[in-house]
Amino acid sequence: MNRRIVSTRHKLHLFLVSIIVLWCTAATLAQSAGQSANPTTPVSIRSTHLLGFENAKNNANGTLSIQRDALQFQKNGKPAIQVSIASVQDIFLGEQSKQVGGTPMTLGKAAVPFGGGRAISLFAHKKYDTLALEYVDSNGGMHGAIFQLNKGQAEALRNELVAKGARVSESANEPVKQSSAEVPSESK
Repeated sequence: MNRRIVSTRHKLHLFLVSIIVLWCTAATLAQSAGQSANPTTPVSIRSTHLLGFENAKNNANGTLSIQRDALQFQKNGKPAIQVSIASVQDIFLGEQSKQVGGTPMTLGKAAVPFGGGRAISLFAHKKYDTLALEYVDSNGGMHGAIFQLNKGQAEALRNELVAKGARVSESANEPVKQSSAEVPSESK
């Protein structure tokens, strides 16, 4: 009887694993089919405008999108600020790591005994991409703007901008890694 229970459990586990594998495969196929169905869909990404766009507040959250031949940033409920893609002279990518959790996380790390706060620090960081643009305005003046995007989105946006006519120098092709310093008040 013991053998029968083990065999039944084993079959049940195999059945559940095969269902999960089939579900993941179907989800992957559906996602890739949905992405290739309409390749001309305008790009629209949630981002943070760190600085640079005229008439846009620093550290403002909004949507960075490509509309026809312009790159535009629009804060919720505000008029869009845009620049012509043809006027973009260079695009730089970067990676940034920020510690999340603020004061409660810092206090929690300090309270963990035997240096365990350092282990918590491994999970208390979020990675972002940065996208910096150099562009020329209608009067010939050179400007720059920096945006913070979720990890993995900056390169896709840069590729789309290049496909629409933005220029990129050879040195701008590799992302620059940057990380914020960890809070030094951790107990040792």
